[in-house]
Amino acid sequence: MILWKPGTDREGDASVVASIARWRAAFVTVFLCLFVVKLVLASTVQPFGDEAFYWQESRHPAWGYSDLPPATAWLIWLGESVAGHGLLGMRWPFLLLGSALPWLLVLFGRRAFDARTGWQAGLLCLCLPLAGSLGVMAMPDVPLTTAGALAMFALLRAMDENRLRDWLLLGVALAFCWMSHYRAAMFMLAALLLFVLTPSGRTQWRRPGLWLAMVVAALGLLPLVISNWQQHGAGIAFQLIERNPWRFHADALVQPLEQAVTCTPLLYACLLWAAWQCWRRRDEGGPWDVIALLSLTFIAVYFVAGLFADNQRFRVHWPLPGYLPLLAAVPALLHRMDGVRVWRMLAVWGAALALMAQIAGLIYLGLAAYPRTAQWLGAARVVPMAFVGWKESADIAKTQLITQPALLVADNFMMAAELDFQFDGKREIYTLDNPLNVKYGRAPQVAIWGMDETALRRMHPSESILLVVDEYAARGRERAAWLGSLCARIETLQPVQRLSLFDERKSVAFYRGQVARKTSAGPRNPDDCVAWRDYLAASKE
Repeated sequence: MILWKPGTDREGDASVVASIARWRAAFVTVFLCLFVVKLVLASTVQPFGDEAFYWQESRHPAWGYSDLPPATAWLIWLGESVAGHGLLGMRWPFLLLGSALPWLLVLFGRRAFDARTGWQAGLLCLCLPLAGSLGVMAMPDVPLTTAGALAMFALLRAMDENRLRDWLLLGVALAFCWMSHYRAAMFMLAALLLFVLTPSGRTQWRRPGLWLAMVVAALGLLPLVISNWQQHGAGIAFQLIERNPWRFHADALVQPLEQAVTCTPLLYACLLWAAWQCWRRRDEGGPWDVIALLSLTFIAVYFVAGLFADNQRFRVHWPLPGYLPLLAAVPALLHRMDGVRVWRMLAVWGAALALMAQIAGLIYLGLAAYPRTAQWLGAARVVPMAFVGWKESADIAKTQLITQPALLVADNFMMAAELDFQFDGKREIYTLDNPLNVKYGRAPQVAIWGMDETALRRMHPSESILLVVDEYAARGRERAAWLGSLCARIETLQPVQRLSLFDERKSVAFYRGQVARKTSAGPRNPDDCVAWRDYLAASKE
């Protein structure tokens, strides 16, 4: 199989037409197969903690939240308003948006180069693991990435044809980026560098359409401004200050290796090669200058920022928008350049291996959705813990509450959100003031809803509770300190049941007690608290 064989670019040539038809058929076939797999996963895989919290936010409509702008919560609200509560009801808008991404790459490739390149770019998008799997989960990166791809396409058309409708589309896409995530700022930075550093970019300042696009894009900032004003800057403080140490940490130098593993090494090498080639051709004008500046801004700036910013949370998806225009550049370069046989073979094998890696990852995620296959993964010690145990925990809580009614309290925001999802939001579920709530920027939001520990003590002093504790949510030394503090937060803490999964690698403990009127000094030694002692006893069995 020879990918992107050099030949004529004339659309009327019979061989080119046949080639375009073959690439279109390959794209549509892979797209439909992946869509079916993603549809099944979106309907079966249990939500993990962050996703469940986004669902919880959708039950409290607002201009924004302490962790994110409103688009994710609004999309979940839309999904369940149409399809009802459930996994697919929550996720179908994201599934459609994620499935639109490869089609946008087809349009981008056609606009930048030709029809054949467009279908090849779309096929590479389906192969790239982070891009092809987009939409399985209800995550903010889905609307952010898709809207960003639409903005790139609109920018390319607007710079070529200078039509107001294209500039307006660019503004709408950027506004939706702002409503999806604070990382929308990177799209603005990439465009600014393009308009400052390239001759074709500098000519755009004199075009009224650019200013129309910026005005429309600024409308997407209004929810962020309103929500941060209402929450005293909680969202900005978390994204810019609280989650980032802003000091150099050498461990972040492994970011290129992380990206190589995420994209698969051969395809990653092809993308970097294409970025370099586009940079060398930037003086030739469009589309090389547009692709070079858009891609390298994301790749380089996120690498530098990663050396000083957040290194505690998942970050490998940050540069994804920068890879998207390169997916069109790779086939275009290989089609037009001589003496690139090695790169052509790397692209062939890179795309094939990336697609296989993505399929393997989706199958792996699917195996975790069913108890029997999850047990197989557990026996091999490779089960994805973030997606298992939530339904079982809720089932135990429901049984316990039928046996003896009480307030339902979780020991952290993730467990509270997961229980809330399983209970369909039909009962109050409070959360204790776990350090994780602060670490992930959710403490201000839970306090605004009146579902934190302070509200629990104020509204329900001395009432009986059922406490659900995810014992592995805290790690290392934090686990002993947290579990040891539960006796100071809940009076007369008594164990009632325990859920242990996969040889105690995931355990959820259930306790009964009474709400403490205030957090007492409590035992300084974790060994004095039954929650820590029970955890130690269970982990030694």
